[in-house]
Amino acid sequence: MTSSYTLLTAPTPNGHKVSIMLEELGLKYTVKVINFGKNEQKLPWYIKLNPNGRIPVLIDHENDDFVIFETGAILIYLAEKYSRFLPTDHKQRSEVIQWLMFQMAGIGPMQGQAHVFVRYAPEKIPFAIKRYQDETFRLYNVMEIQLSKHKKDFICGDYSIADIALYPWVRIHGWAKVSVDSLPYVQKWLKRVRSRDAVQRGLLVPSTRLNVSQSEKDGKKLVASSKL
Repeated sequence: MTSSYTLLTAPTPNGHKVSIMLEELGLKYTVKVINFGKNEQKLPWYIKLNPNGRIPVLIDHENDDFVIFETGAILIYLAEKYSRFLPTDHKQRSEVIQWLMFQMAGIGPMQGQAHVFVRYAPEKIPFAIKRYQDETFRLYNVMEIQLSKHKKDFICGDYSIADIALYPWVRIHGWAKVSVDSLPYVQKWLKRVRSRDAVQRGLLVPSTRLNVSQSEKDGKKLVASSKL
């Protein structure tokens, strides 16, 4: 069976958002690993797919090889196409998108900076470390309030693309050395999301997926076949 999608990705929180969504939807897709060590995401063929030079990129072969980048945009695209994980009610839909944007504009960037200064910066800068750890925890606490306020199982009540976006980041809070021990509702939410089979499968992508290619030649073929 021919794959309906090609996912160009790497084993990162942003990559896992999309692989989890694809697994939740039960879609047939091929994975092509983007090698950060070779800086493949900055090569000309990849920039033609995503001008921002970031992963992931999704190509929809069912829709004239349509290319989508930015994880929030990919999640909305798939949710709308398959009418899953995004309510149709105007207010409920807006709530889910608000929390999706909360991840995109808040937790992702702030926790990402915490990772940089805690793990990768050649010089330890206490001010920067504390700033981004504190802001990451503050954002986690916003989630805690949301989950506890209405005793929600998931961030907007029903499982949605907001949870799919948030989970891959919050699950690695330890990498930023930010504790969730004082956030019982966030801890319960993490367990609920983690218990989903599709989430567990999505977290294994790309390392255990078949049809993996790191070939620049294959990448160029994708560009040539995509309608850009």
